[in-house]
Amino acid sequence: MGRQNGVTVWFTGLSGAGKTTIALGVEKILKKRGFYVERLDGDIVRETLTADLGFTKEDRDTNIRRNVFVAGLLTRNDVITLCSFISPYRETRAYARKQIERVGAFIEVFVNSPLSVCEKRDVKGLYQKARRGEIRNFTGISAPYELPLDYELELKTDRETAEESITRVINYLEEKDYISPLADNDNK
Repeated sequence: MGRQNGVTVWFTGLSGAGKTTIALGVEKILKKRGFYVERLDGDIVRETLTADLGFTKEDRDTNIRRNVFVAGLLTRNDVITLCSFISPYRETRAYARKQIERVGAFIEVFVNSPLSVCEKRDVKGLYQKARRGEIRNFTGISAPYELPLDYELELKTDRETAEESITRVINYLEEKDYISPLADNDNK
């Protein structure tokens, strides 16, 4: 295993933009290289840690606060923490940054894909349900998504493959010295 520093990589974007796919790919590479990494995913934590919450602005803010607490604990202990949450509000993303930077590093990754592309990728049919009014407070349809202003990395997933996006995140982590790069003689 190479050297690593605690960092939270915060993937934000619309449902279907590719946050989970990219986080899974980054996690797989980092684990294969022997780094300590944990992944917090919106769909997964809503089954347990935040199962009591809905999708109002207040509930979304509470969801993020709880996950920021967990991410902070992990980051403080030099774990690379991959968070994939829609996190539609600038204010809550700023809160996440401020809290995490008290204990380690924070990287905001804007997983950017047009709404039309996200809707085409929607295997669960959530966008269709939201358009029919069956789901309330659905980000991008009946609830806002405030575009990020202070991100470190933007991934345009309608223009690059998942593998390209994953590689860009790994390269960023290496370039900014959060993880040690592979040596020429290391196996990839």
